[in-house]
Amino acid sequence: MVLHVLSQIWKSGAEIYRDESDGRLSLKNAKLVPEEILKAADPVFGEIEKWFKSWEEAKAIDKHIRMMVHQVCGWQHNPKLNEWICANAEALTLFVEWQETLAKNGWNDIYTDYRQFENEASNIMKKKLYENAVLYANHNK
Repeated sequence: MVLHVLSQIWKSGAEIYRDESDGRLSLKNAKLVPEEILKAADPVFGEIEKWFKSWEEAKAIDKHIRMMVHQVCGWQHNPKLNEWICANAEALTLFVEWQETLAKNGWNDIYTDYRQFENEASNIMKKKLYENAVLYANHNK
């Protein structure tokens, strides 16, 4: 339910983020979010907060794969990531293989946090994807 609500917020054009001034979650462009989504977010706000906290100490490699998932799902757009994945068939294929590995481990719903389905094989693929993205970014500055 958390990722479903968050995805609806992101797709509306709003942004939910942690405000550095007070440490609380804030909603930028809240007027873009349909009222029914805001109502759906209210009872799961604690879970939303927990999800955000779970990413605060994440490594760059993990944040990168999350951005890829969000890009492919159409939840959050990242033009540079999109450019890289469209220009690099090998990376796109590896990303599909990473998803297939998670599916074999039981991940069958985009609204379920994929991290619980990662394993050694998927982590190797994730590392290759990240290294490939860094190389691409360094060559296309």
